[in-house]
Amino acid sequence: MAKLSFFLVALASMANASPHSTRSMHELHRRDSPPGTFVKTDAAPEDQVFNLHFALAQNDFAALEQKLYAISTPGNVEYGNHLTKDEVEELIAPSPDSVSALDSWLSSLNLTSQAYSPAGDVRSVSLTVKQANQLLDAEYATFVDQKSGVKAVRTLSYSIPVDLKEHIDVVYPTTSFPAPIAGFAKGSTIIRAADSKDVLAAAPQSCATSFTPSCAQELYGIPTTSATESSNHLGVVGLTDEWINNADLQMFLMKYRPDLPPSTSYSVVSISGGVNNQSRAGPEADLDAQYTIGLASGIPVEFITVGQAANDPIDEPFTKLIDGLLNIKNLPSVLSISYALPESFTDFATANYVCNGFAQLGARGISIFVASGDRGVTGEGDPDLCHTFAAMAPSSCPYITSVGGTQDINPEVAWGVAQLDEASGSGFSNFFPMPDYQKADVIAYQKVLPSSYDGLYNKTSRGYPDVAARSTLIEYVWKGQYSQINGTSASTPMLASIAALLNDELVAAGKSPIGFMNPFIYANKDAFHDITSGSNPGCNTDGFPAVPGWDAITGVGTPAYSKLKSALGL
Repeated sequence: MAKLSFFLVALASMANASPHSTRSMHELHRRDSPPGTFVKTDAAPEDQVFNLHFALAQNDFAALEQKLYAISTPGNVEYGNHLTKDEVEELIAPSPDSVSALDSWLSSLNLTSQAYSPAGDVRSVSLTVKQANQLLDAEYATFVDQKSGVKAVRTLSYSIPVDLKEHIDVVYPTTSFPAPIAGFAKGSTIIRAADSKDVLAAAPQSCATSFTPSCAQELYGIPTTSATESSNHLGVVGLTDEWINNADLQMFLMKYRPDLPPSTSYSVVSISGGVNNQSRAGPEADLDAQYTIGLASGIPVEFITVGQAANDPIDEPFTKLIDGLLNIKNLPSVLSISYALPESFTDFATANYVCNGFAQLGARGISIFVASGDRGVTGEGDPDLCHTFAAMAPSSCPYITSVGGTQDINPEVAWGVAQLDEASGSGFSNFFPMPDYQKADVIAYQKVLPSSYDGLYNKTSRGYPDVAARSTLIEYVWKGQYSQINGTSASTPMLASIAALLNDELVAAGKSPIGFMNPFIYANKDAFHDITSGSNPGCNTDGFPAVPGWDAITGVGTPAYSKLKSALGL
């Protein structure tokens, strides 16, 4: 009887053993605790099924990055010679050995991967939580954010076999949490008084307290004439069940752009089952649509809506967005993304995967504008308890154009309202190094910062934002009501609209669209109005100050359309 019991115990042990119990494992990422105000509630249901994605080592991302900078840098012989989708995929396709190594490992649980990305560098497998735990030496659990109620099924660590280190860059979803995404701040009325009388443009003084499309047109010189090139499109991204309400858009156009047909609309592009539900207006989506359609006169706008199952604890919006965009052959030449999350909520491997995806899009000639956030140096943290300045993704990615915010007119100043804990997102990445195109400007800026800031931010990393525009007391329509809102979610579609209008003129002149704009921006800083006052207080400091030249709150400044047009040779 004793021998039989021992035999049964041994069989049970073998049945529950990890599929790689004799294989050396390498821990890809570990976090000591969940980020922000997430807390673990209980273990994830073992029978819950989800899709696990494996991003494989790309063939030659270094060559892609080199090409991106060459085609995006004015004066380079390759400037404007954007790559096709197929050419990009050829550079990043994984080696057959990587695919084989992955599938060999997965076969230990009778699993097989399927190609998920067009280049084949991301492969997906459907499995249960129990299988994922066994495969990755993980402990998936359910976490709940105490502030928002957002649920996430994640693990605090995961591993892969040592011999797969050279083949696998990241596995997701794992340790990257779906932070309560900061897209916009609630509307407010507290505005700091201007401290100078310099005049930027002939915008009426009423624009200081009520900012409309006509204010943006006056302030930044945006043309009101209709675009002519039907091939030139502008894309607005919708995440987290944010949808454009058609009735709200019509009301907005009738009041603020009466020169446009009130029926002016947009097309819908679905990613991962995304819809545009008319029964629930999204303040983010409404704002983005109204300030692209309302400013980029005559340019076809696409609403790129990313699906999300109700209360889906597995959902990871930015990876889903990138995976979807890379699968689309004909993308708009400009994308506006008004969403952000703290770098601390993700991990380097996941953030790098998303960032590299933006590089692929940039190489195809797409300009990508991303909101820098609305909580200044605190990010999503407590403004009185934070010990370091926050960094926000994907603004911290060097392959996108990050958009900060301003307030007031005559002059514009950096957006920061300490009383409301609202301010332009700003700072320095903890993931990505400082790109060459901004190095001289960022180093010069750091020299004027107080020594007391040492240790609060990363001095060797990517600084953001790159540019800025008005972000306070923005007039828009939501749920059939005329309302006001604050946030870099307003400034981002303004910059995207300007880029789309410039592209319209470039295409009409037989030239290529601008594409990835940052090298052009830093080479033409005189095409922007320098914002030299204001700051974004937080973390018991004054935050980052606006100063002459580039600064980590308004970038190189706010746009001057006519000067940008001249810099492009138009």
